[in-house]
Amino acid sequence: MATSEPINAPFDHHPLAPEECGGEAGWHSWNLVDRTRFNTAVLGDMRVRKEGDKCRLRMFPERRHTNLGDNIHGAVTLGLIDIALFAAMHINGSGEAGPSVTVELSTQFVGAGDPARPLDAVSEIVRETGRMLFLRGFATQPRDDGSEDIIASYSGIVRKMRSRA
Repeated sequence: MATSEPINAPFDHHPLAPEECGGEAGWHSWNLVDRTRFNTAVLGDMRVRKEGDKCRLRMFPERRHTNLGDNIHGAVTLGLIDIALFAAMHINGSGEAGPSVTVELSTQFVGAGDPARPLDAVSEIVRETGRMLFLRGFATQPRDDGSEDIIASYSGIVRKMRSRA
């Protein structure tokens, strides 16, 4: 299990105080150090939390993330899901998220995303081999009553690679 940050990591992954997260504990930042790259430049600030054998990646939708129907654009949901595969690899697996690549991503949209609520991708590792990581999960949005609305389900495969020296 990956527990420490590699030297010169491309991610800003530091603990966040519960006061910064609406009183919720266990969150860490999950943003690229180079904020001009896709993850942060397009999706904005994200945070991540380990939840047992699952990894929850959260983004905060803005108007720029909506489509003409005033819902979260499907491409935003897909971007979050893709990033969530690598967050899960970093949090619950073994592998370097930076140099690894998505091999396959299958997504089924089952609901519209509400831009007034955070959007989460909750991923779990199904199997990990020396070079591949097989994952599945749900894109969800929290409700005030503690339940969640499912926006999409997904499965993906990541090819683990090592940093080039």
